[in-house]
Amino acid sequence: MKMKRISIGLAVLMLAVLACQAGTAAIVTSQPSTPQSSAPTQQPPLQVQAPNNPAAQQDALEVLYQQTIPGVVTIQVTLSQGSALGTGFVYDTQGHIVTNDHVVQGAQNNKVEVDFNSGLKVYGTVVGTDPDSDLAIIKVDVPASELHPLAIGDSDALKIGQTVIAIGNPFGENGTMTVGVVSGLSRTVSSLHAVPGSSGQTFSAGDFIQTDAAINAGNSGGPLLNLNDQVVGIVESDATNSFTPTGGPISSGVGFAVASNMLKRVAPLLISNGKVDYPYLGIDFYPELTLDVIQALGLTQDTGAYVVDVTAGGPADQAGIKAGTQATSTQGLNAGGDLIIAIDGRPVMQYDDFLAYLIENKSPGDKVVLTVLRGTQKQDITVTLGKRP
Repeated sequence: MKMKRISIGLAVLMLAVLACQAGTAAIVTSQPSTPQSSAPTQQPPLQVQAPNNPAAQQDALEVLYQQTIPGVVTIQVTLSQGSALGTGFVYDTQGHIVTNDHVVQGAQNNKVEVDFNSGLKVYGTVVGTDPDSDLAIIKVDVPASELHPLAIGDSDALKIGQTVIAIGNPFGENGTMTVGVVSGLSRTVSSLHAVPGSSGQTFSAGDFIQTDAAINAGNSGGPLLNLNDQVVGIVESDATNSFTPTGGPISSGVGFAVASNMLKRVAPLLISNGKVDYPYLGIDFYPELTLDVIQALGLTQDTGAYVVDVTAGGPADQAGIKAGTQATSTQGLNAGGDLIIAIDGRPVMQYDDFLAYLIENKSPGDKVVLTVLRGTQKQDITVTLGKRP
């Protein structure tokens, strides 16, 4: 199975659809007949309230669109061969525009075209890119009247099931709005940052939002908004196996967006330094702890992040983190490694939780306390983080 490598990054997929229902009747189930003594106790039926005023919800979406569309832009990129299309949005009144790194990759002389909703078209300069978060900053020089920064919300406050809205330019259809829900949180994807010396392996990118809002080619870099007109994510990718006859991806309903709190961390660094340095441990983790894997490893706990490899001389190695060395019946899986069950006192249910905390809260040179299970013994190990190579 493919192993996940610790560090930061983010990959390139695309997002998909949830039709906004006008009204939903309450779910009502009939009460069961008197159960036999051996039957389990029946819970009362779940009652789901229908929206009180669907028309008001529609009006709210219309108002949201009118308030945010002035801050959404189209990004046109001329490449050495061909061109690229994406979306962006105004970040501040100094003329900084947010988009995806993969949208501006290969831009000739770091110049791109930025088209405003008003009809104004200008050239912008790419001033910072981050292949780990797949974020980029463009600087434009335009009249202040053209700059309508979008408010940045708190992605940590998101809940699964909340309504989100994507605005962008799928297939060049400018200003397209789609509606969906938050389908998942703290997702991990592959980044654009290649691991040095590997054959195509990339660092992992964490803390992504999963959504079913319809996203297609051209949406990348656009805002994912909550109902309070706040950016809670930056549209990044769609997981799809379906393509148009010309090779374009078709939205699958499993899309991803960079969490807005990651933007809050990355954007100031891209504006001031043009790049971002990420923390590095030098650990490979097993991707998923199934029952078969848990039994093969002899683990006494079902949750955590299992260490399968430690980079020699890296931060984790220097701190004493151990990888498995005892062969099991599963090829490539060795028992005896550390199971990380907490980081700085925060429980680690799975690798995604570990990575999301690390990249949003830590920098090179910081210390973290990893709580590990080594056999049946629990211990805390302090690691000084390095800088991702």
